Amino acid sequence: MTTNTGIAWPGSSNGKLYAGVALGSLLVWLLSTLVYNVYFHPLRKYPGPLLQRASGLPWALRHSAGVQAFHTQKLHDAYGPVVRIGPNHLSFTDPKAWKDIYGHRVGSESQSTEMPKAKVFLNTLRAFPSSIISAEREEHSRLRRALSHGFSDSSMRQQEPTIVKYVDLLLDRLHRECGNGAHELNMEAWYNWTTFDVVGDLVFGQSFGCLEHTSYHPWIRFIIGMVRTGAVMISLGYVGLGEVVQLMFRFGNLAVEKMRRYIDDMLRSRLEMGKPRDDLFEGLVKRREDWNLSFDKLTANAFVLVLAGSETTATTCEYHFISRDTSQNCRKFTAYPQRALANPDDAVSGATYLLLSHPDIHEKLKQEVRSTFSNAGEITMNTVNSLSYMLSTLSESLRLYPPVTSNLVRVVPSGGALIADSFVPGGTYVEVQHWSTNHSKDNWADPWAFRPERFLASTEEARLAGDKLDALQAFSIGPRNCIGRNLAYAEMRLILARIVYDFDLTLADDSKDWIERQKTYALWDRIPLNVYLTPAQGGSKA
Repeated sequence: MTTNTGIAWPGSSNGKLYAGVALGSLLVWLLSTLVYNVYFHPLRKYPGPLLQRASGLPWALRHSAGVQAFHTQKLHDAYGPVVRIGPNHLSFTDPKAWKDIYGHRVGSESQSTEMPKAKVFLNTLRAFPSSIISAEREEHSRLRRALSHGFSDSSMRQQEPTIVKYVDLLLDRLHRECGNGAHELNMEAWYNWTTFDVVGDLVFGQSFGCLEHTSYHPWIRFIIGMVRTGAVMISLGYVGLGEVVQLMFRFGNLAVEKMRRYIDDMLRSRLEMGKPRDDLFEGLVKRREDWNLSFDKLTANAFVLVLAGSETTATTCEYHFISRDTSQNCRKFTAYPQRALANPDDAVSGATYLLLSHPDIHEKLKQEVRSTFSNAGEITMNTVNSLSYMLSTLSESLRLYPPVTSNLVRVVPSGGALIADSFVPGGTYVEVQHWSTNHSKDNWADPWAFRPERFLASTEEARLAGDKLDALQAFSIGPRNCIGRNLAYAEMRLILARIVYDFDLTLADDSKDWIERQKTYALWDRIPLNVYLTPAQGGSKA
């Protein structure tokens, strides 16, 4: 159709021609990109399936579906210790890659002491205050120094009464609820409630009341529900649709605002406490005025610390707050997972499932725990270190059920880098995926077997037996390793020892194949772990 002005409107022959040219140009561009990625890209020499070398879409779809880490592990089985899982993305399983990617960097080739995090994975939502997880190198080092004392081994010993208080409460509630072995209990939830209550007290000076009410605090339930949403957001950014993500979260909503108020109120209560607390958060509170830390920045870091010692989110995870948008006179906030920090309830949940799936190992651990202690009061952070078989059981559980399965993605600096003896061009996404590395036949003898004994051997003995113990790095390494490591170890050792001492456990039929039935979006989308608990003779009583 044309008007009396002679202008051709859409729907006319000229309009169709323009649309056809635009569509044709798009197809040519897409085809050219695919051909370039396969035949001319700097990573063309690295092996991987054709579709993943050509496009980032297969990775993004699998990540959104919660199966990316599992698929990547199968690719390593097929292609070897380094696989091209996206056009500009390499995954490694060689243990040397841990240090090369995540360790301290020295030399004149780079001004940075670390390989930077990939912003597609870290800054999916851009307008938020930085935290210890997302801060650039200098700010991160400053925040880390301020918080390090609170997470030190000596600080954990000072905080032991607080930790033990909630472990005691856990055992008390389990004795009340177990029905002498007649009632199945979801131990995944009970462990999670415990670790959230502990870290709530150690950060905010008050628990979330999960064990008291035997339910999740609404704020925590909201966080856990964001795992899948976060995976979709990362996937969109990965294929170049980052602006779509910004648009999706441009406006706040009532649920998000309610969650923001929860943590704001808890932080205000913490800041209003009269006397200093030698806890996880005191290092930042002391420096609030000197560093001119905003309330939003304190909130962001408090949020991360909660997750560093409980859920990762991790499992182990990075969640971020969008700052208040003063230009629209509203408060906008969201949270999403990026990378988890190794979290204790994942470790104990995994250990419980694996032990109950292997009765002989479970029996051996019971014998160690119950022969070492004459009463539950003897089980302390110090005495559990003598339980060598339990410690090896936890290590093997972290190997077979790592709290973080993937997505610790870094960007190779300009000029390139040598990673596991392979030169990788600058700008490449690189990572060591826990799930793939922990199940690699190159790193472990019979990698799918639950065998705690492998961690009782010396490094050389294990190597001769086919186990590379340094392949297991549940807390990562280098300047960005998990700050919550000591707290996680303290909690999971105490909890597992007390559970094994107090109860005889039986896995419910509906929780068989518990790990195999889960999906992972870098963090596990955990399902109930139902267990029957029968009080053991001589165990503590409610």
